Amino acid sequence: MLCDLVPGGTSKQISAAQAARILGQVTPSGAVELARAELAAEFLEDMRRLDAQLGGTRKKLAAAVRSSGTTLTEVFGVGPVIAGTIIGDIADVSRFPGRDHFAACNGTAPVEVSSGNRKIRRLSLRGNRRINHAIHMAAITQLSHKHSEGRAYYEKKLAEGKTHKEALRSLKRKISDAIYARLQADARQAAAAQAKGPGGHPGNDSASSAAGSHPARQLFGQATPGPGTSLRPSTTTGTPPKPESKKTRTTT
Repeated sequence: MLCDLVPGGTSKQISAAQAARILGQVTPSGAVELARAELAAEFLEDMRRLDAQLGGTRKKLAAAVRSSGTTLTEVFGVGPVIAGTIIGDIADVSRFPGRDHFAACNGTAPVEVSSGNRKIRRLSLRGNRRINHAIHMAAITQLSHKHSEGRAYYEKKLAEGKTHKEALRSLKRKISDAIYARLQADARQAAAAQAKGPGGHPGNDSASSAAGSHPARQLFGQATPGPGTSLRPSTTTGTPPKPESKKTRTTT
């Protein structure tokens, strides 16, 4: 609607505040432009309402990821949305014997289409596409930070003669391996917390930020401590043990 009201149109990405400023500068001439301005104002209110809903959803998701005690957000580029997607779809990492099986599941492992003596690998369209997209977004975050380890790894692959798509696929596989390592570490920590019994005090000692994509964070290992405004408390990593079921108690 703003494109119809403003000569030259507007940019593709625009916030509600920017739209409000532009709309406030528009002086409709005629009944048609007046109707368009009124409709644009209604759309603006819809944008503000949706922005508020998205903000609330992000806060709820960040709280859910925080309460899970995961360390996935310590991987550069992995925030609450990506972490929540992976945790929700993977559920139990023990069903993957190794990182190669995990990569095959999320589609970051290439498919071999060799013929004769020629060994050719192409992009795999199999596996969980939601997790694949989550890993792709983490890779894009890496590429947007010129001094990140992910960007250096990508440029190294380009120097080896790989195309942009091939280098990006290699980076996605590297991130997949890092995510698998974090999931395994989380599972071991949760098992150790369960073994402590009711007397243990498991928690979460990671100080990862909600965004999980700060340039200071490492890509393929544990991140450096984030700022003090972390959404995750500074306690001991783990999942609180389940209380003892009344059915399993023995009456003397």
